[in-house]
Amino acid sequence: MRLDKKDLLLYAVTDRHWLTEDETLYSVVEKALKGGATFMQLREKKLEEAKFMEEAKEIKALCAQYDVPFVINDNVDLAVSMDADGVHVGQSDMAAGDVRAKIGPDKILGVSAHTVEQAKLAEAQGADYLGVGAVFPTGSKDDADEVRHETLKAICQSVNIPVIAIGGITEENTPRLSGSGICGIAVISAIFGQQDIEEATRVLKKVTKEMVEKK
Repeated sequence: MRLDKKDLLLYAVTDRHWLTEDETLYSVVEKALKGGATFMQLREKKLEEAKFMEEAKEIKALCAQYDVPFVINDNVDLAVSMDADGVHVGQSDMAAGDVRAKIGPDKILGVSAHTVEQAKLAEAQGADYLGVGAVFPTGSKDDADEVRHETLKAICQSVNIPVIAIGGITEENTPRLSGSGICGIAVISAIFGQQDIEEATRVLKKVTKEMVEKK
């Protein structure tokens, strides 16, 4: 699957922590897609493998209906076996070059980076895009070090692949990322932690588009 950097404008990362009793992950993902999410990452840290596989297949099919790329977080073997559009790995996961060898040349490979050196290495090893952060304090990752605006900008300038910012991003602080060179943002609670997911996604997409276009 070819990746267009426009696909990365509003990158939604799932988190079942925010589910209410009357919701399923499928239903909240569908609301985000209706609201205009342009990319979907399935992130499951504790789900049993068989259930993860079943869920992944269902959500991949849902994303395909909206023509939105679908990737799995961390679990390279599952991404390959269920034929996801790609996979996203962090610095503590499998090396990007090994992931690329495993998923083949046509799948999307996203890599988390926190420094210019990590960014350049990921690009050299076959990454299609980079996720850089945390750009603001975040509650979803206790060990996430903050990446300064200057570092984010330097990373964008040092690579030829698209860069998205992640970590603590909200509708209110998104404009502060303008001028960094990113092509989009990745969020969890700014979409899935909101009462009206569809409307929150719609508003966040508009704000993000304005931020990206502002030089």
